[in-house]
Amino acid sequence: MRMPSFLRRLIPAPRARTVVDDETIALRLPDGRDVAVRRVRHPRARRLKLSVSERGVRLTLPMRASLRSADAFLHAHRDWIATQLSRWSIGADAIAFGRGTTALPLRGASVPLRWESGRYVRVREEAGGIVIDVPESASEAAVRRALREFYLAQARADVGRWLPAYLPSFPRAPAAIRIRPMSSLWGSLSARDALSLDLALVLGRPAAFEYVLVHELCHLVHRHHRAAFWREVEGHGLDWRAQRDYLHGEGAALKAVLRSLIGPA
Repeated sequence: MRMPSFLRRLIPAPRARTVVDDETIALRLPDGRDVAVRRVRHPRARRLKLSVSERGVRLTLPMRASLRSADAFLHAHRDWIATQLSRWSIGADAIAFGRGTTALPLRGASVPLRWESGRYVRVREEAGGIVIDVPESASEAAVRRALREFYLAQARADVGRWLPAYLPSFPRAPAAIRIRPMSSLWGSLSARDALSLDLALVLGRPAAFEYVLVHELCHLVHRHHRAAFWREVEGHGLDWRAQRDYLHGEGAALKAVLRSLIGPA
């Protein structure tokens, strides 16, 4: 039996390589802390862009941007950087994952977790909770890999359930869909229509995950975030403002919790 075409698109797309020039500089925050900033010149950049993730602070520059303007931009955003770094620290140690863990996050809920002896490491869902089958000799790394695969299967199931309802509204389907841990973004659509989604979305409420999927699908119509794009999003009947606010407020913690469960991306 052939796999449906929309499910085949869940197979990861090849990742394009892009040459960047970068260096690390020091920035002193208003509270006196010195933080490292990765300053990157990128050929696709059209403006100065600042981001903060579990990997640290990154400033992306267009190829012709001056270092003087970049330094002024960084200095003007020191308070914002300090706030974002504080948000990323929240939730980083929220789950000390191990064989004593009794619950795991999934779709906005804390789901009961049970550990059972097994011949090989496996994470599965059953009525009432999640079960981890694990032999006595299993390593922590093996358990984390199995948990990552479990979350990936859950995320693919969600996307596979939502996608058929939305695809008829768009001029074409994504060339591929890739779900993986992402540092700062929740999703992206490449120039070749390959759609990426953050695996951490499956930990939060489903409405927010669905919103990010639709948001990226709307970039098949509009490759920008101007008014026409948001009208396109609005037309799909989602309470997108509430979901965007939820991700702004809870997103850093979701990403940090995922990292604490499955390890670094």
